[in-house]
Amino acid sequence: MDIRRADHVALLVKEVDRSRQFYSQVLGMQEIPRPPNFDFPGAWLTRGDFQIHLIGEEVAGRALETHPGYLPEELALGRVTHLAFEVANLEVARQHLQALGVPIVGGPRPRGDGVMQLYICDPDGHVIELFTWTSPS
Repeated sequence: MDIRRADHVALLVKEVDRSRQFYSQVLGMQEIPRPPNFDFPGAWLTRGDFQIHLIGEEVAGRALETHPGYLPEELALGRVTHLAFEVANLEVARQHLQALGVPIVGGPRPRGDGVMQLYICDPDGHVIELFTWTSPS
């Protein structure tokens, strides 16, 4: 098998509009069209060469069942299932999050290999790592 690249991640969410707003405003992602035969709630967003496909729950409570959340100490250390995005400047990202009222649930902290990282959660509790290299990668 020859995997060429990661293309997208699909996230089950409670409210598509709420999640669309989060990923657009907080992470600066742009919405792109979904295939016309998709007749279920959702949205596709992109940034660079990566996409997030939001899938709206069709059974009430299903998103919470599939992603019940983590303990604060797990979040603080980043020892959870998460997405990771490299940012140009972690301090600028932290200030952006603070200005938008997005809580930082872990970090900023060194990872131990020249990376500084912090963690946030989307409205459904999906964990997102933002990181930057403090030394050459």
